[in-house]
Amino acid sequence: MDYKTAGVDVTAGRAFVDRIKSCVEKTHKSEVIGGLGGFGGCIKIPKGYESPVLVSGTDGVGTKLELAQDYGCHFGVGIDLVAMCVNDVITNGARPLFFLDYIASGKLTPDSLAEVIEGIAEGCSQSDCSLVGGETAEMPGFYPNGRYDLAGFCVGIVEYDQLIDGSQINSEDQIIGIKSNGVHSNGFSLVRKVLAKANVDESTLYGKDQRNLIQSLLEPTAIYVQLVEKLLRENLPVHGMTHITGGGLPENLPRIFPSGLLPHIDTTSWEISEIFNWLQSAGDIPEIDLWNTFNMGIGFCLIVPKSAADSTLEVCIKNDFEAWNIGQVVESHNNSKQIDITGIPC
Repeated sequence: MDYKTAGVDVTAGRAFVDRIKSCVEKTHKSEVIGGLGGFGGCIKIPKGYESPVLVSGTDGVGTKLELAQDYGCHFGVGIDLVAMCVNDVITNGARPLFFLDYIASGKLTPDSLAEVIEGIAEGCSQSDCSLVGGETAEMPGFYPNGRYDLAGFCVGIVEYDQLIDGSQINSEDQIIGIKSNGVHSNGFSLVRKVLAKANVDESTLYGKDQRNLIQSLLEPTAIYVQLVEKLLRENLPVHGMTHITGGGLPENLPRIFPSGLLPHIDTTSWEISEIFNWLQSAGDIPEIDLWNTFNMGIGFCLIVPKSAADSTLEVCIKNDFEAWNIGQVVESHNNSKQIDITGIPC
């Protein structure tokens, strides 16, 4: 008996690393020291920082992976993995610096996992950060053959005096909502139950434009890195930023608010994506659960002074991101941090 008969092919693992090497190294910036294959990824602090702060984040793709693997869509979940991490890190005003991934599978499937890595590299390129390493673990008997799980880790950098933490948020600040690509990578445990109930297959269409449902659900999460960098480069006074992930607007938006303030959202200020209307109808999902599970068409939020709302919207639209003024900051008389959404009992 040897390691291969136990289910782990070391030789195939080495060949896999050689296969992905080129797409990984294409993401490397000048700060990266060495190449792929060391025990640690090494990177220099970029020049020009006087008092740099490192901002870290980690996340996965959740059960969207099951749907993606069912339909053989591996590239997109690689982008998802990066997006879920970098979109968190940039809320502090940080520039993503480097990224690492962890892939665990029952048996190494080089073609599908190479697509995942290529997607991760694409996500890193969109985020202007370096993919400096990762880990691929074969775990036979723990994961089913042909199935894999993903985790990602990102470190960003920001000057200390430019750190954004929500402490500057004031009453009457405006909330700018930036459009999502759809469901992104949250709520798929509920999505999959709805799909099973509705007997959906790869040919199912939805909405007035009759779009393919599975393709829409597997659309990779939007990456907001370049947009945020352009907003900050314009010296717009951004007081806070939130990435709208699991728990939707009710959970994520209040997280950065100082005591005594809360967000008031007007749901009529943007058009909710048709995919959420389909999910609600097909799954008979109560309104409160819909809002507390999905992003409802808003993937990222900016909190800015009233005087900067129009110019912030202009920058978003100029850079091909649909955005709306979806609400404002109001005083909370009982120090509650619960979001106030018109007509929705959150």
